[in-house]
Amino acid sequence: MAEPPDPPISGLQWATPAIQEMQADDFANPGMFWLERGETAFATPAGQAGKSCANCHADGDLDGKAADFPKVEGGRVVNLAARINRCRTDQMAAEPLSLESDPLLSLTLYVRSLSAGDPISIAIDGDAEPFFRKGEALYHQRRGQMNLACTQCHDDRPGEWLRGEQLSQGQINGFPAYLLRWSGVGSAHRRFRFCDDQRIAEPLPLGSDAYLALELYVAWRGNGLPVEVPAVRR
Repeated sequence: MAEPPDPPISGLQWATPAIQEMQADDFANPGMFWLERGETAFATPAGQAGKSCANCHADGDLDGKAADFPKVEGGRVVNLAARINRCRTDQMAAEPLSLESDPLLSLTLYVRSLSAGDPISIAIDGDAEPFFRKGEALYHQRRGQMNLACTQCHDDRPGEWLRGEQLSQGQINGFPAYLLRWSGVGSAHRRFRFCDDQRIAEPLPLGSDAYLALELYVAWRGNGLPVEVPAVRR
């Protein structure tokens, strides 16, 4: 069995004081715009059923629920964005929202905000184990022209500097997060693609089974860290 970092350290701890202050201040945190749009969308009916998310989920119903995503449901890894889209199609008779779109990121941020501060708790036993192993293998696989694996930066060298940026443990307890380099909110899968670009490897599709397995593994590495919403990263 793989060993998680001991202790796990949020990417916030590696951020500059200015970024830490920005995240802590609701008036300065740019991710709040996405969260507020998500709160509005949560209460707005959509689809042929004429229902909103709030019609099914009363106050307090989703508190803490986001802390154990991604998880295995129906024989595959499901992250929070995919679970929201399933609710839209199955319960609201609405079209699924496009991956990495502002509407889906906003809704995901709002639902995660209902678990803000709760400890990440990812299960990797039972049906989840083969997906966890697949994610673990991808995390340790050298890829791209630079022949780099995730583990070489985020397990072997956290705290060291690379290209003017301090390496972290690669924790995703704050994703979707507002990234200053993107001037917007992005998912963990978009961050995975960014890392692939940096090592000159072919990025995998957003929402792919491989990235979902990787998300399961990386999220497990952060078990016990608090859900941060909206997180701000460089």
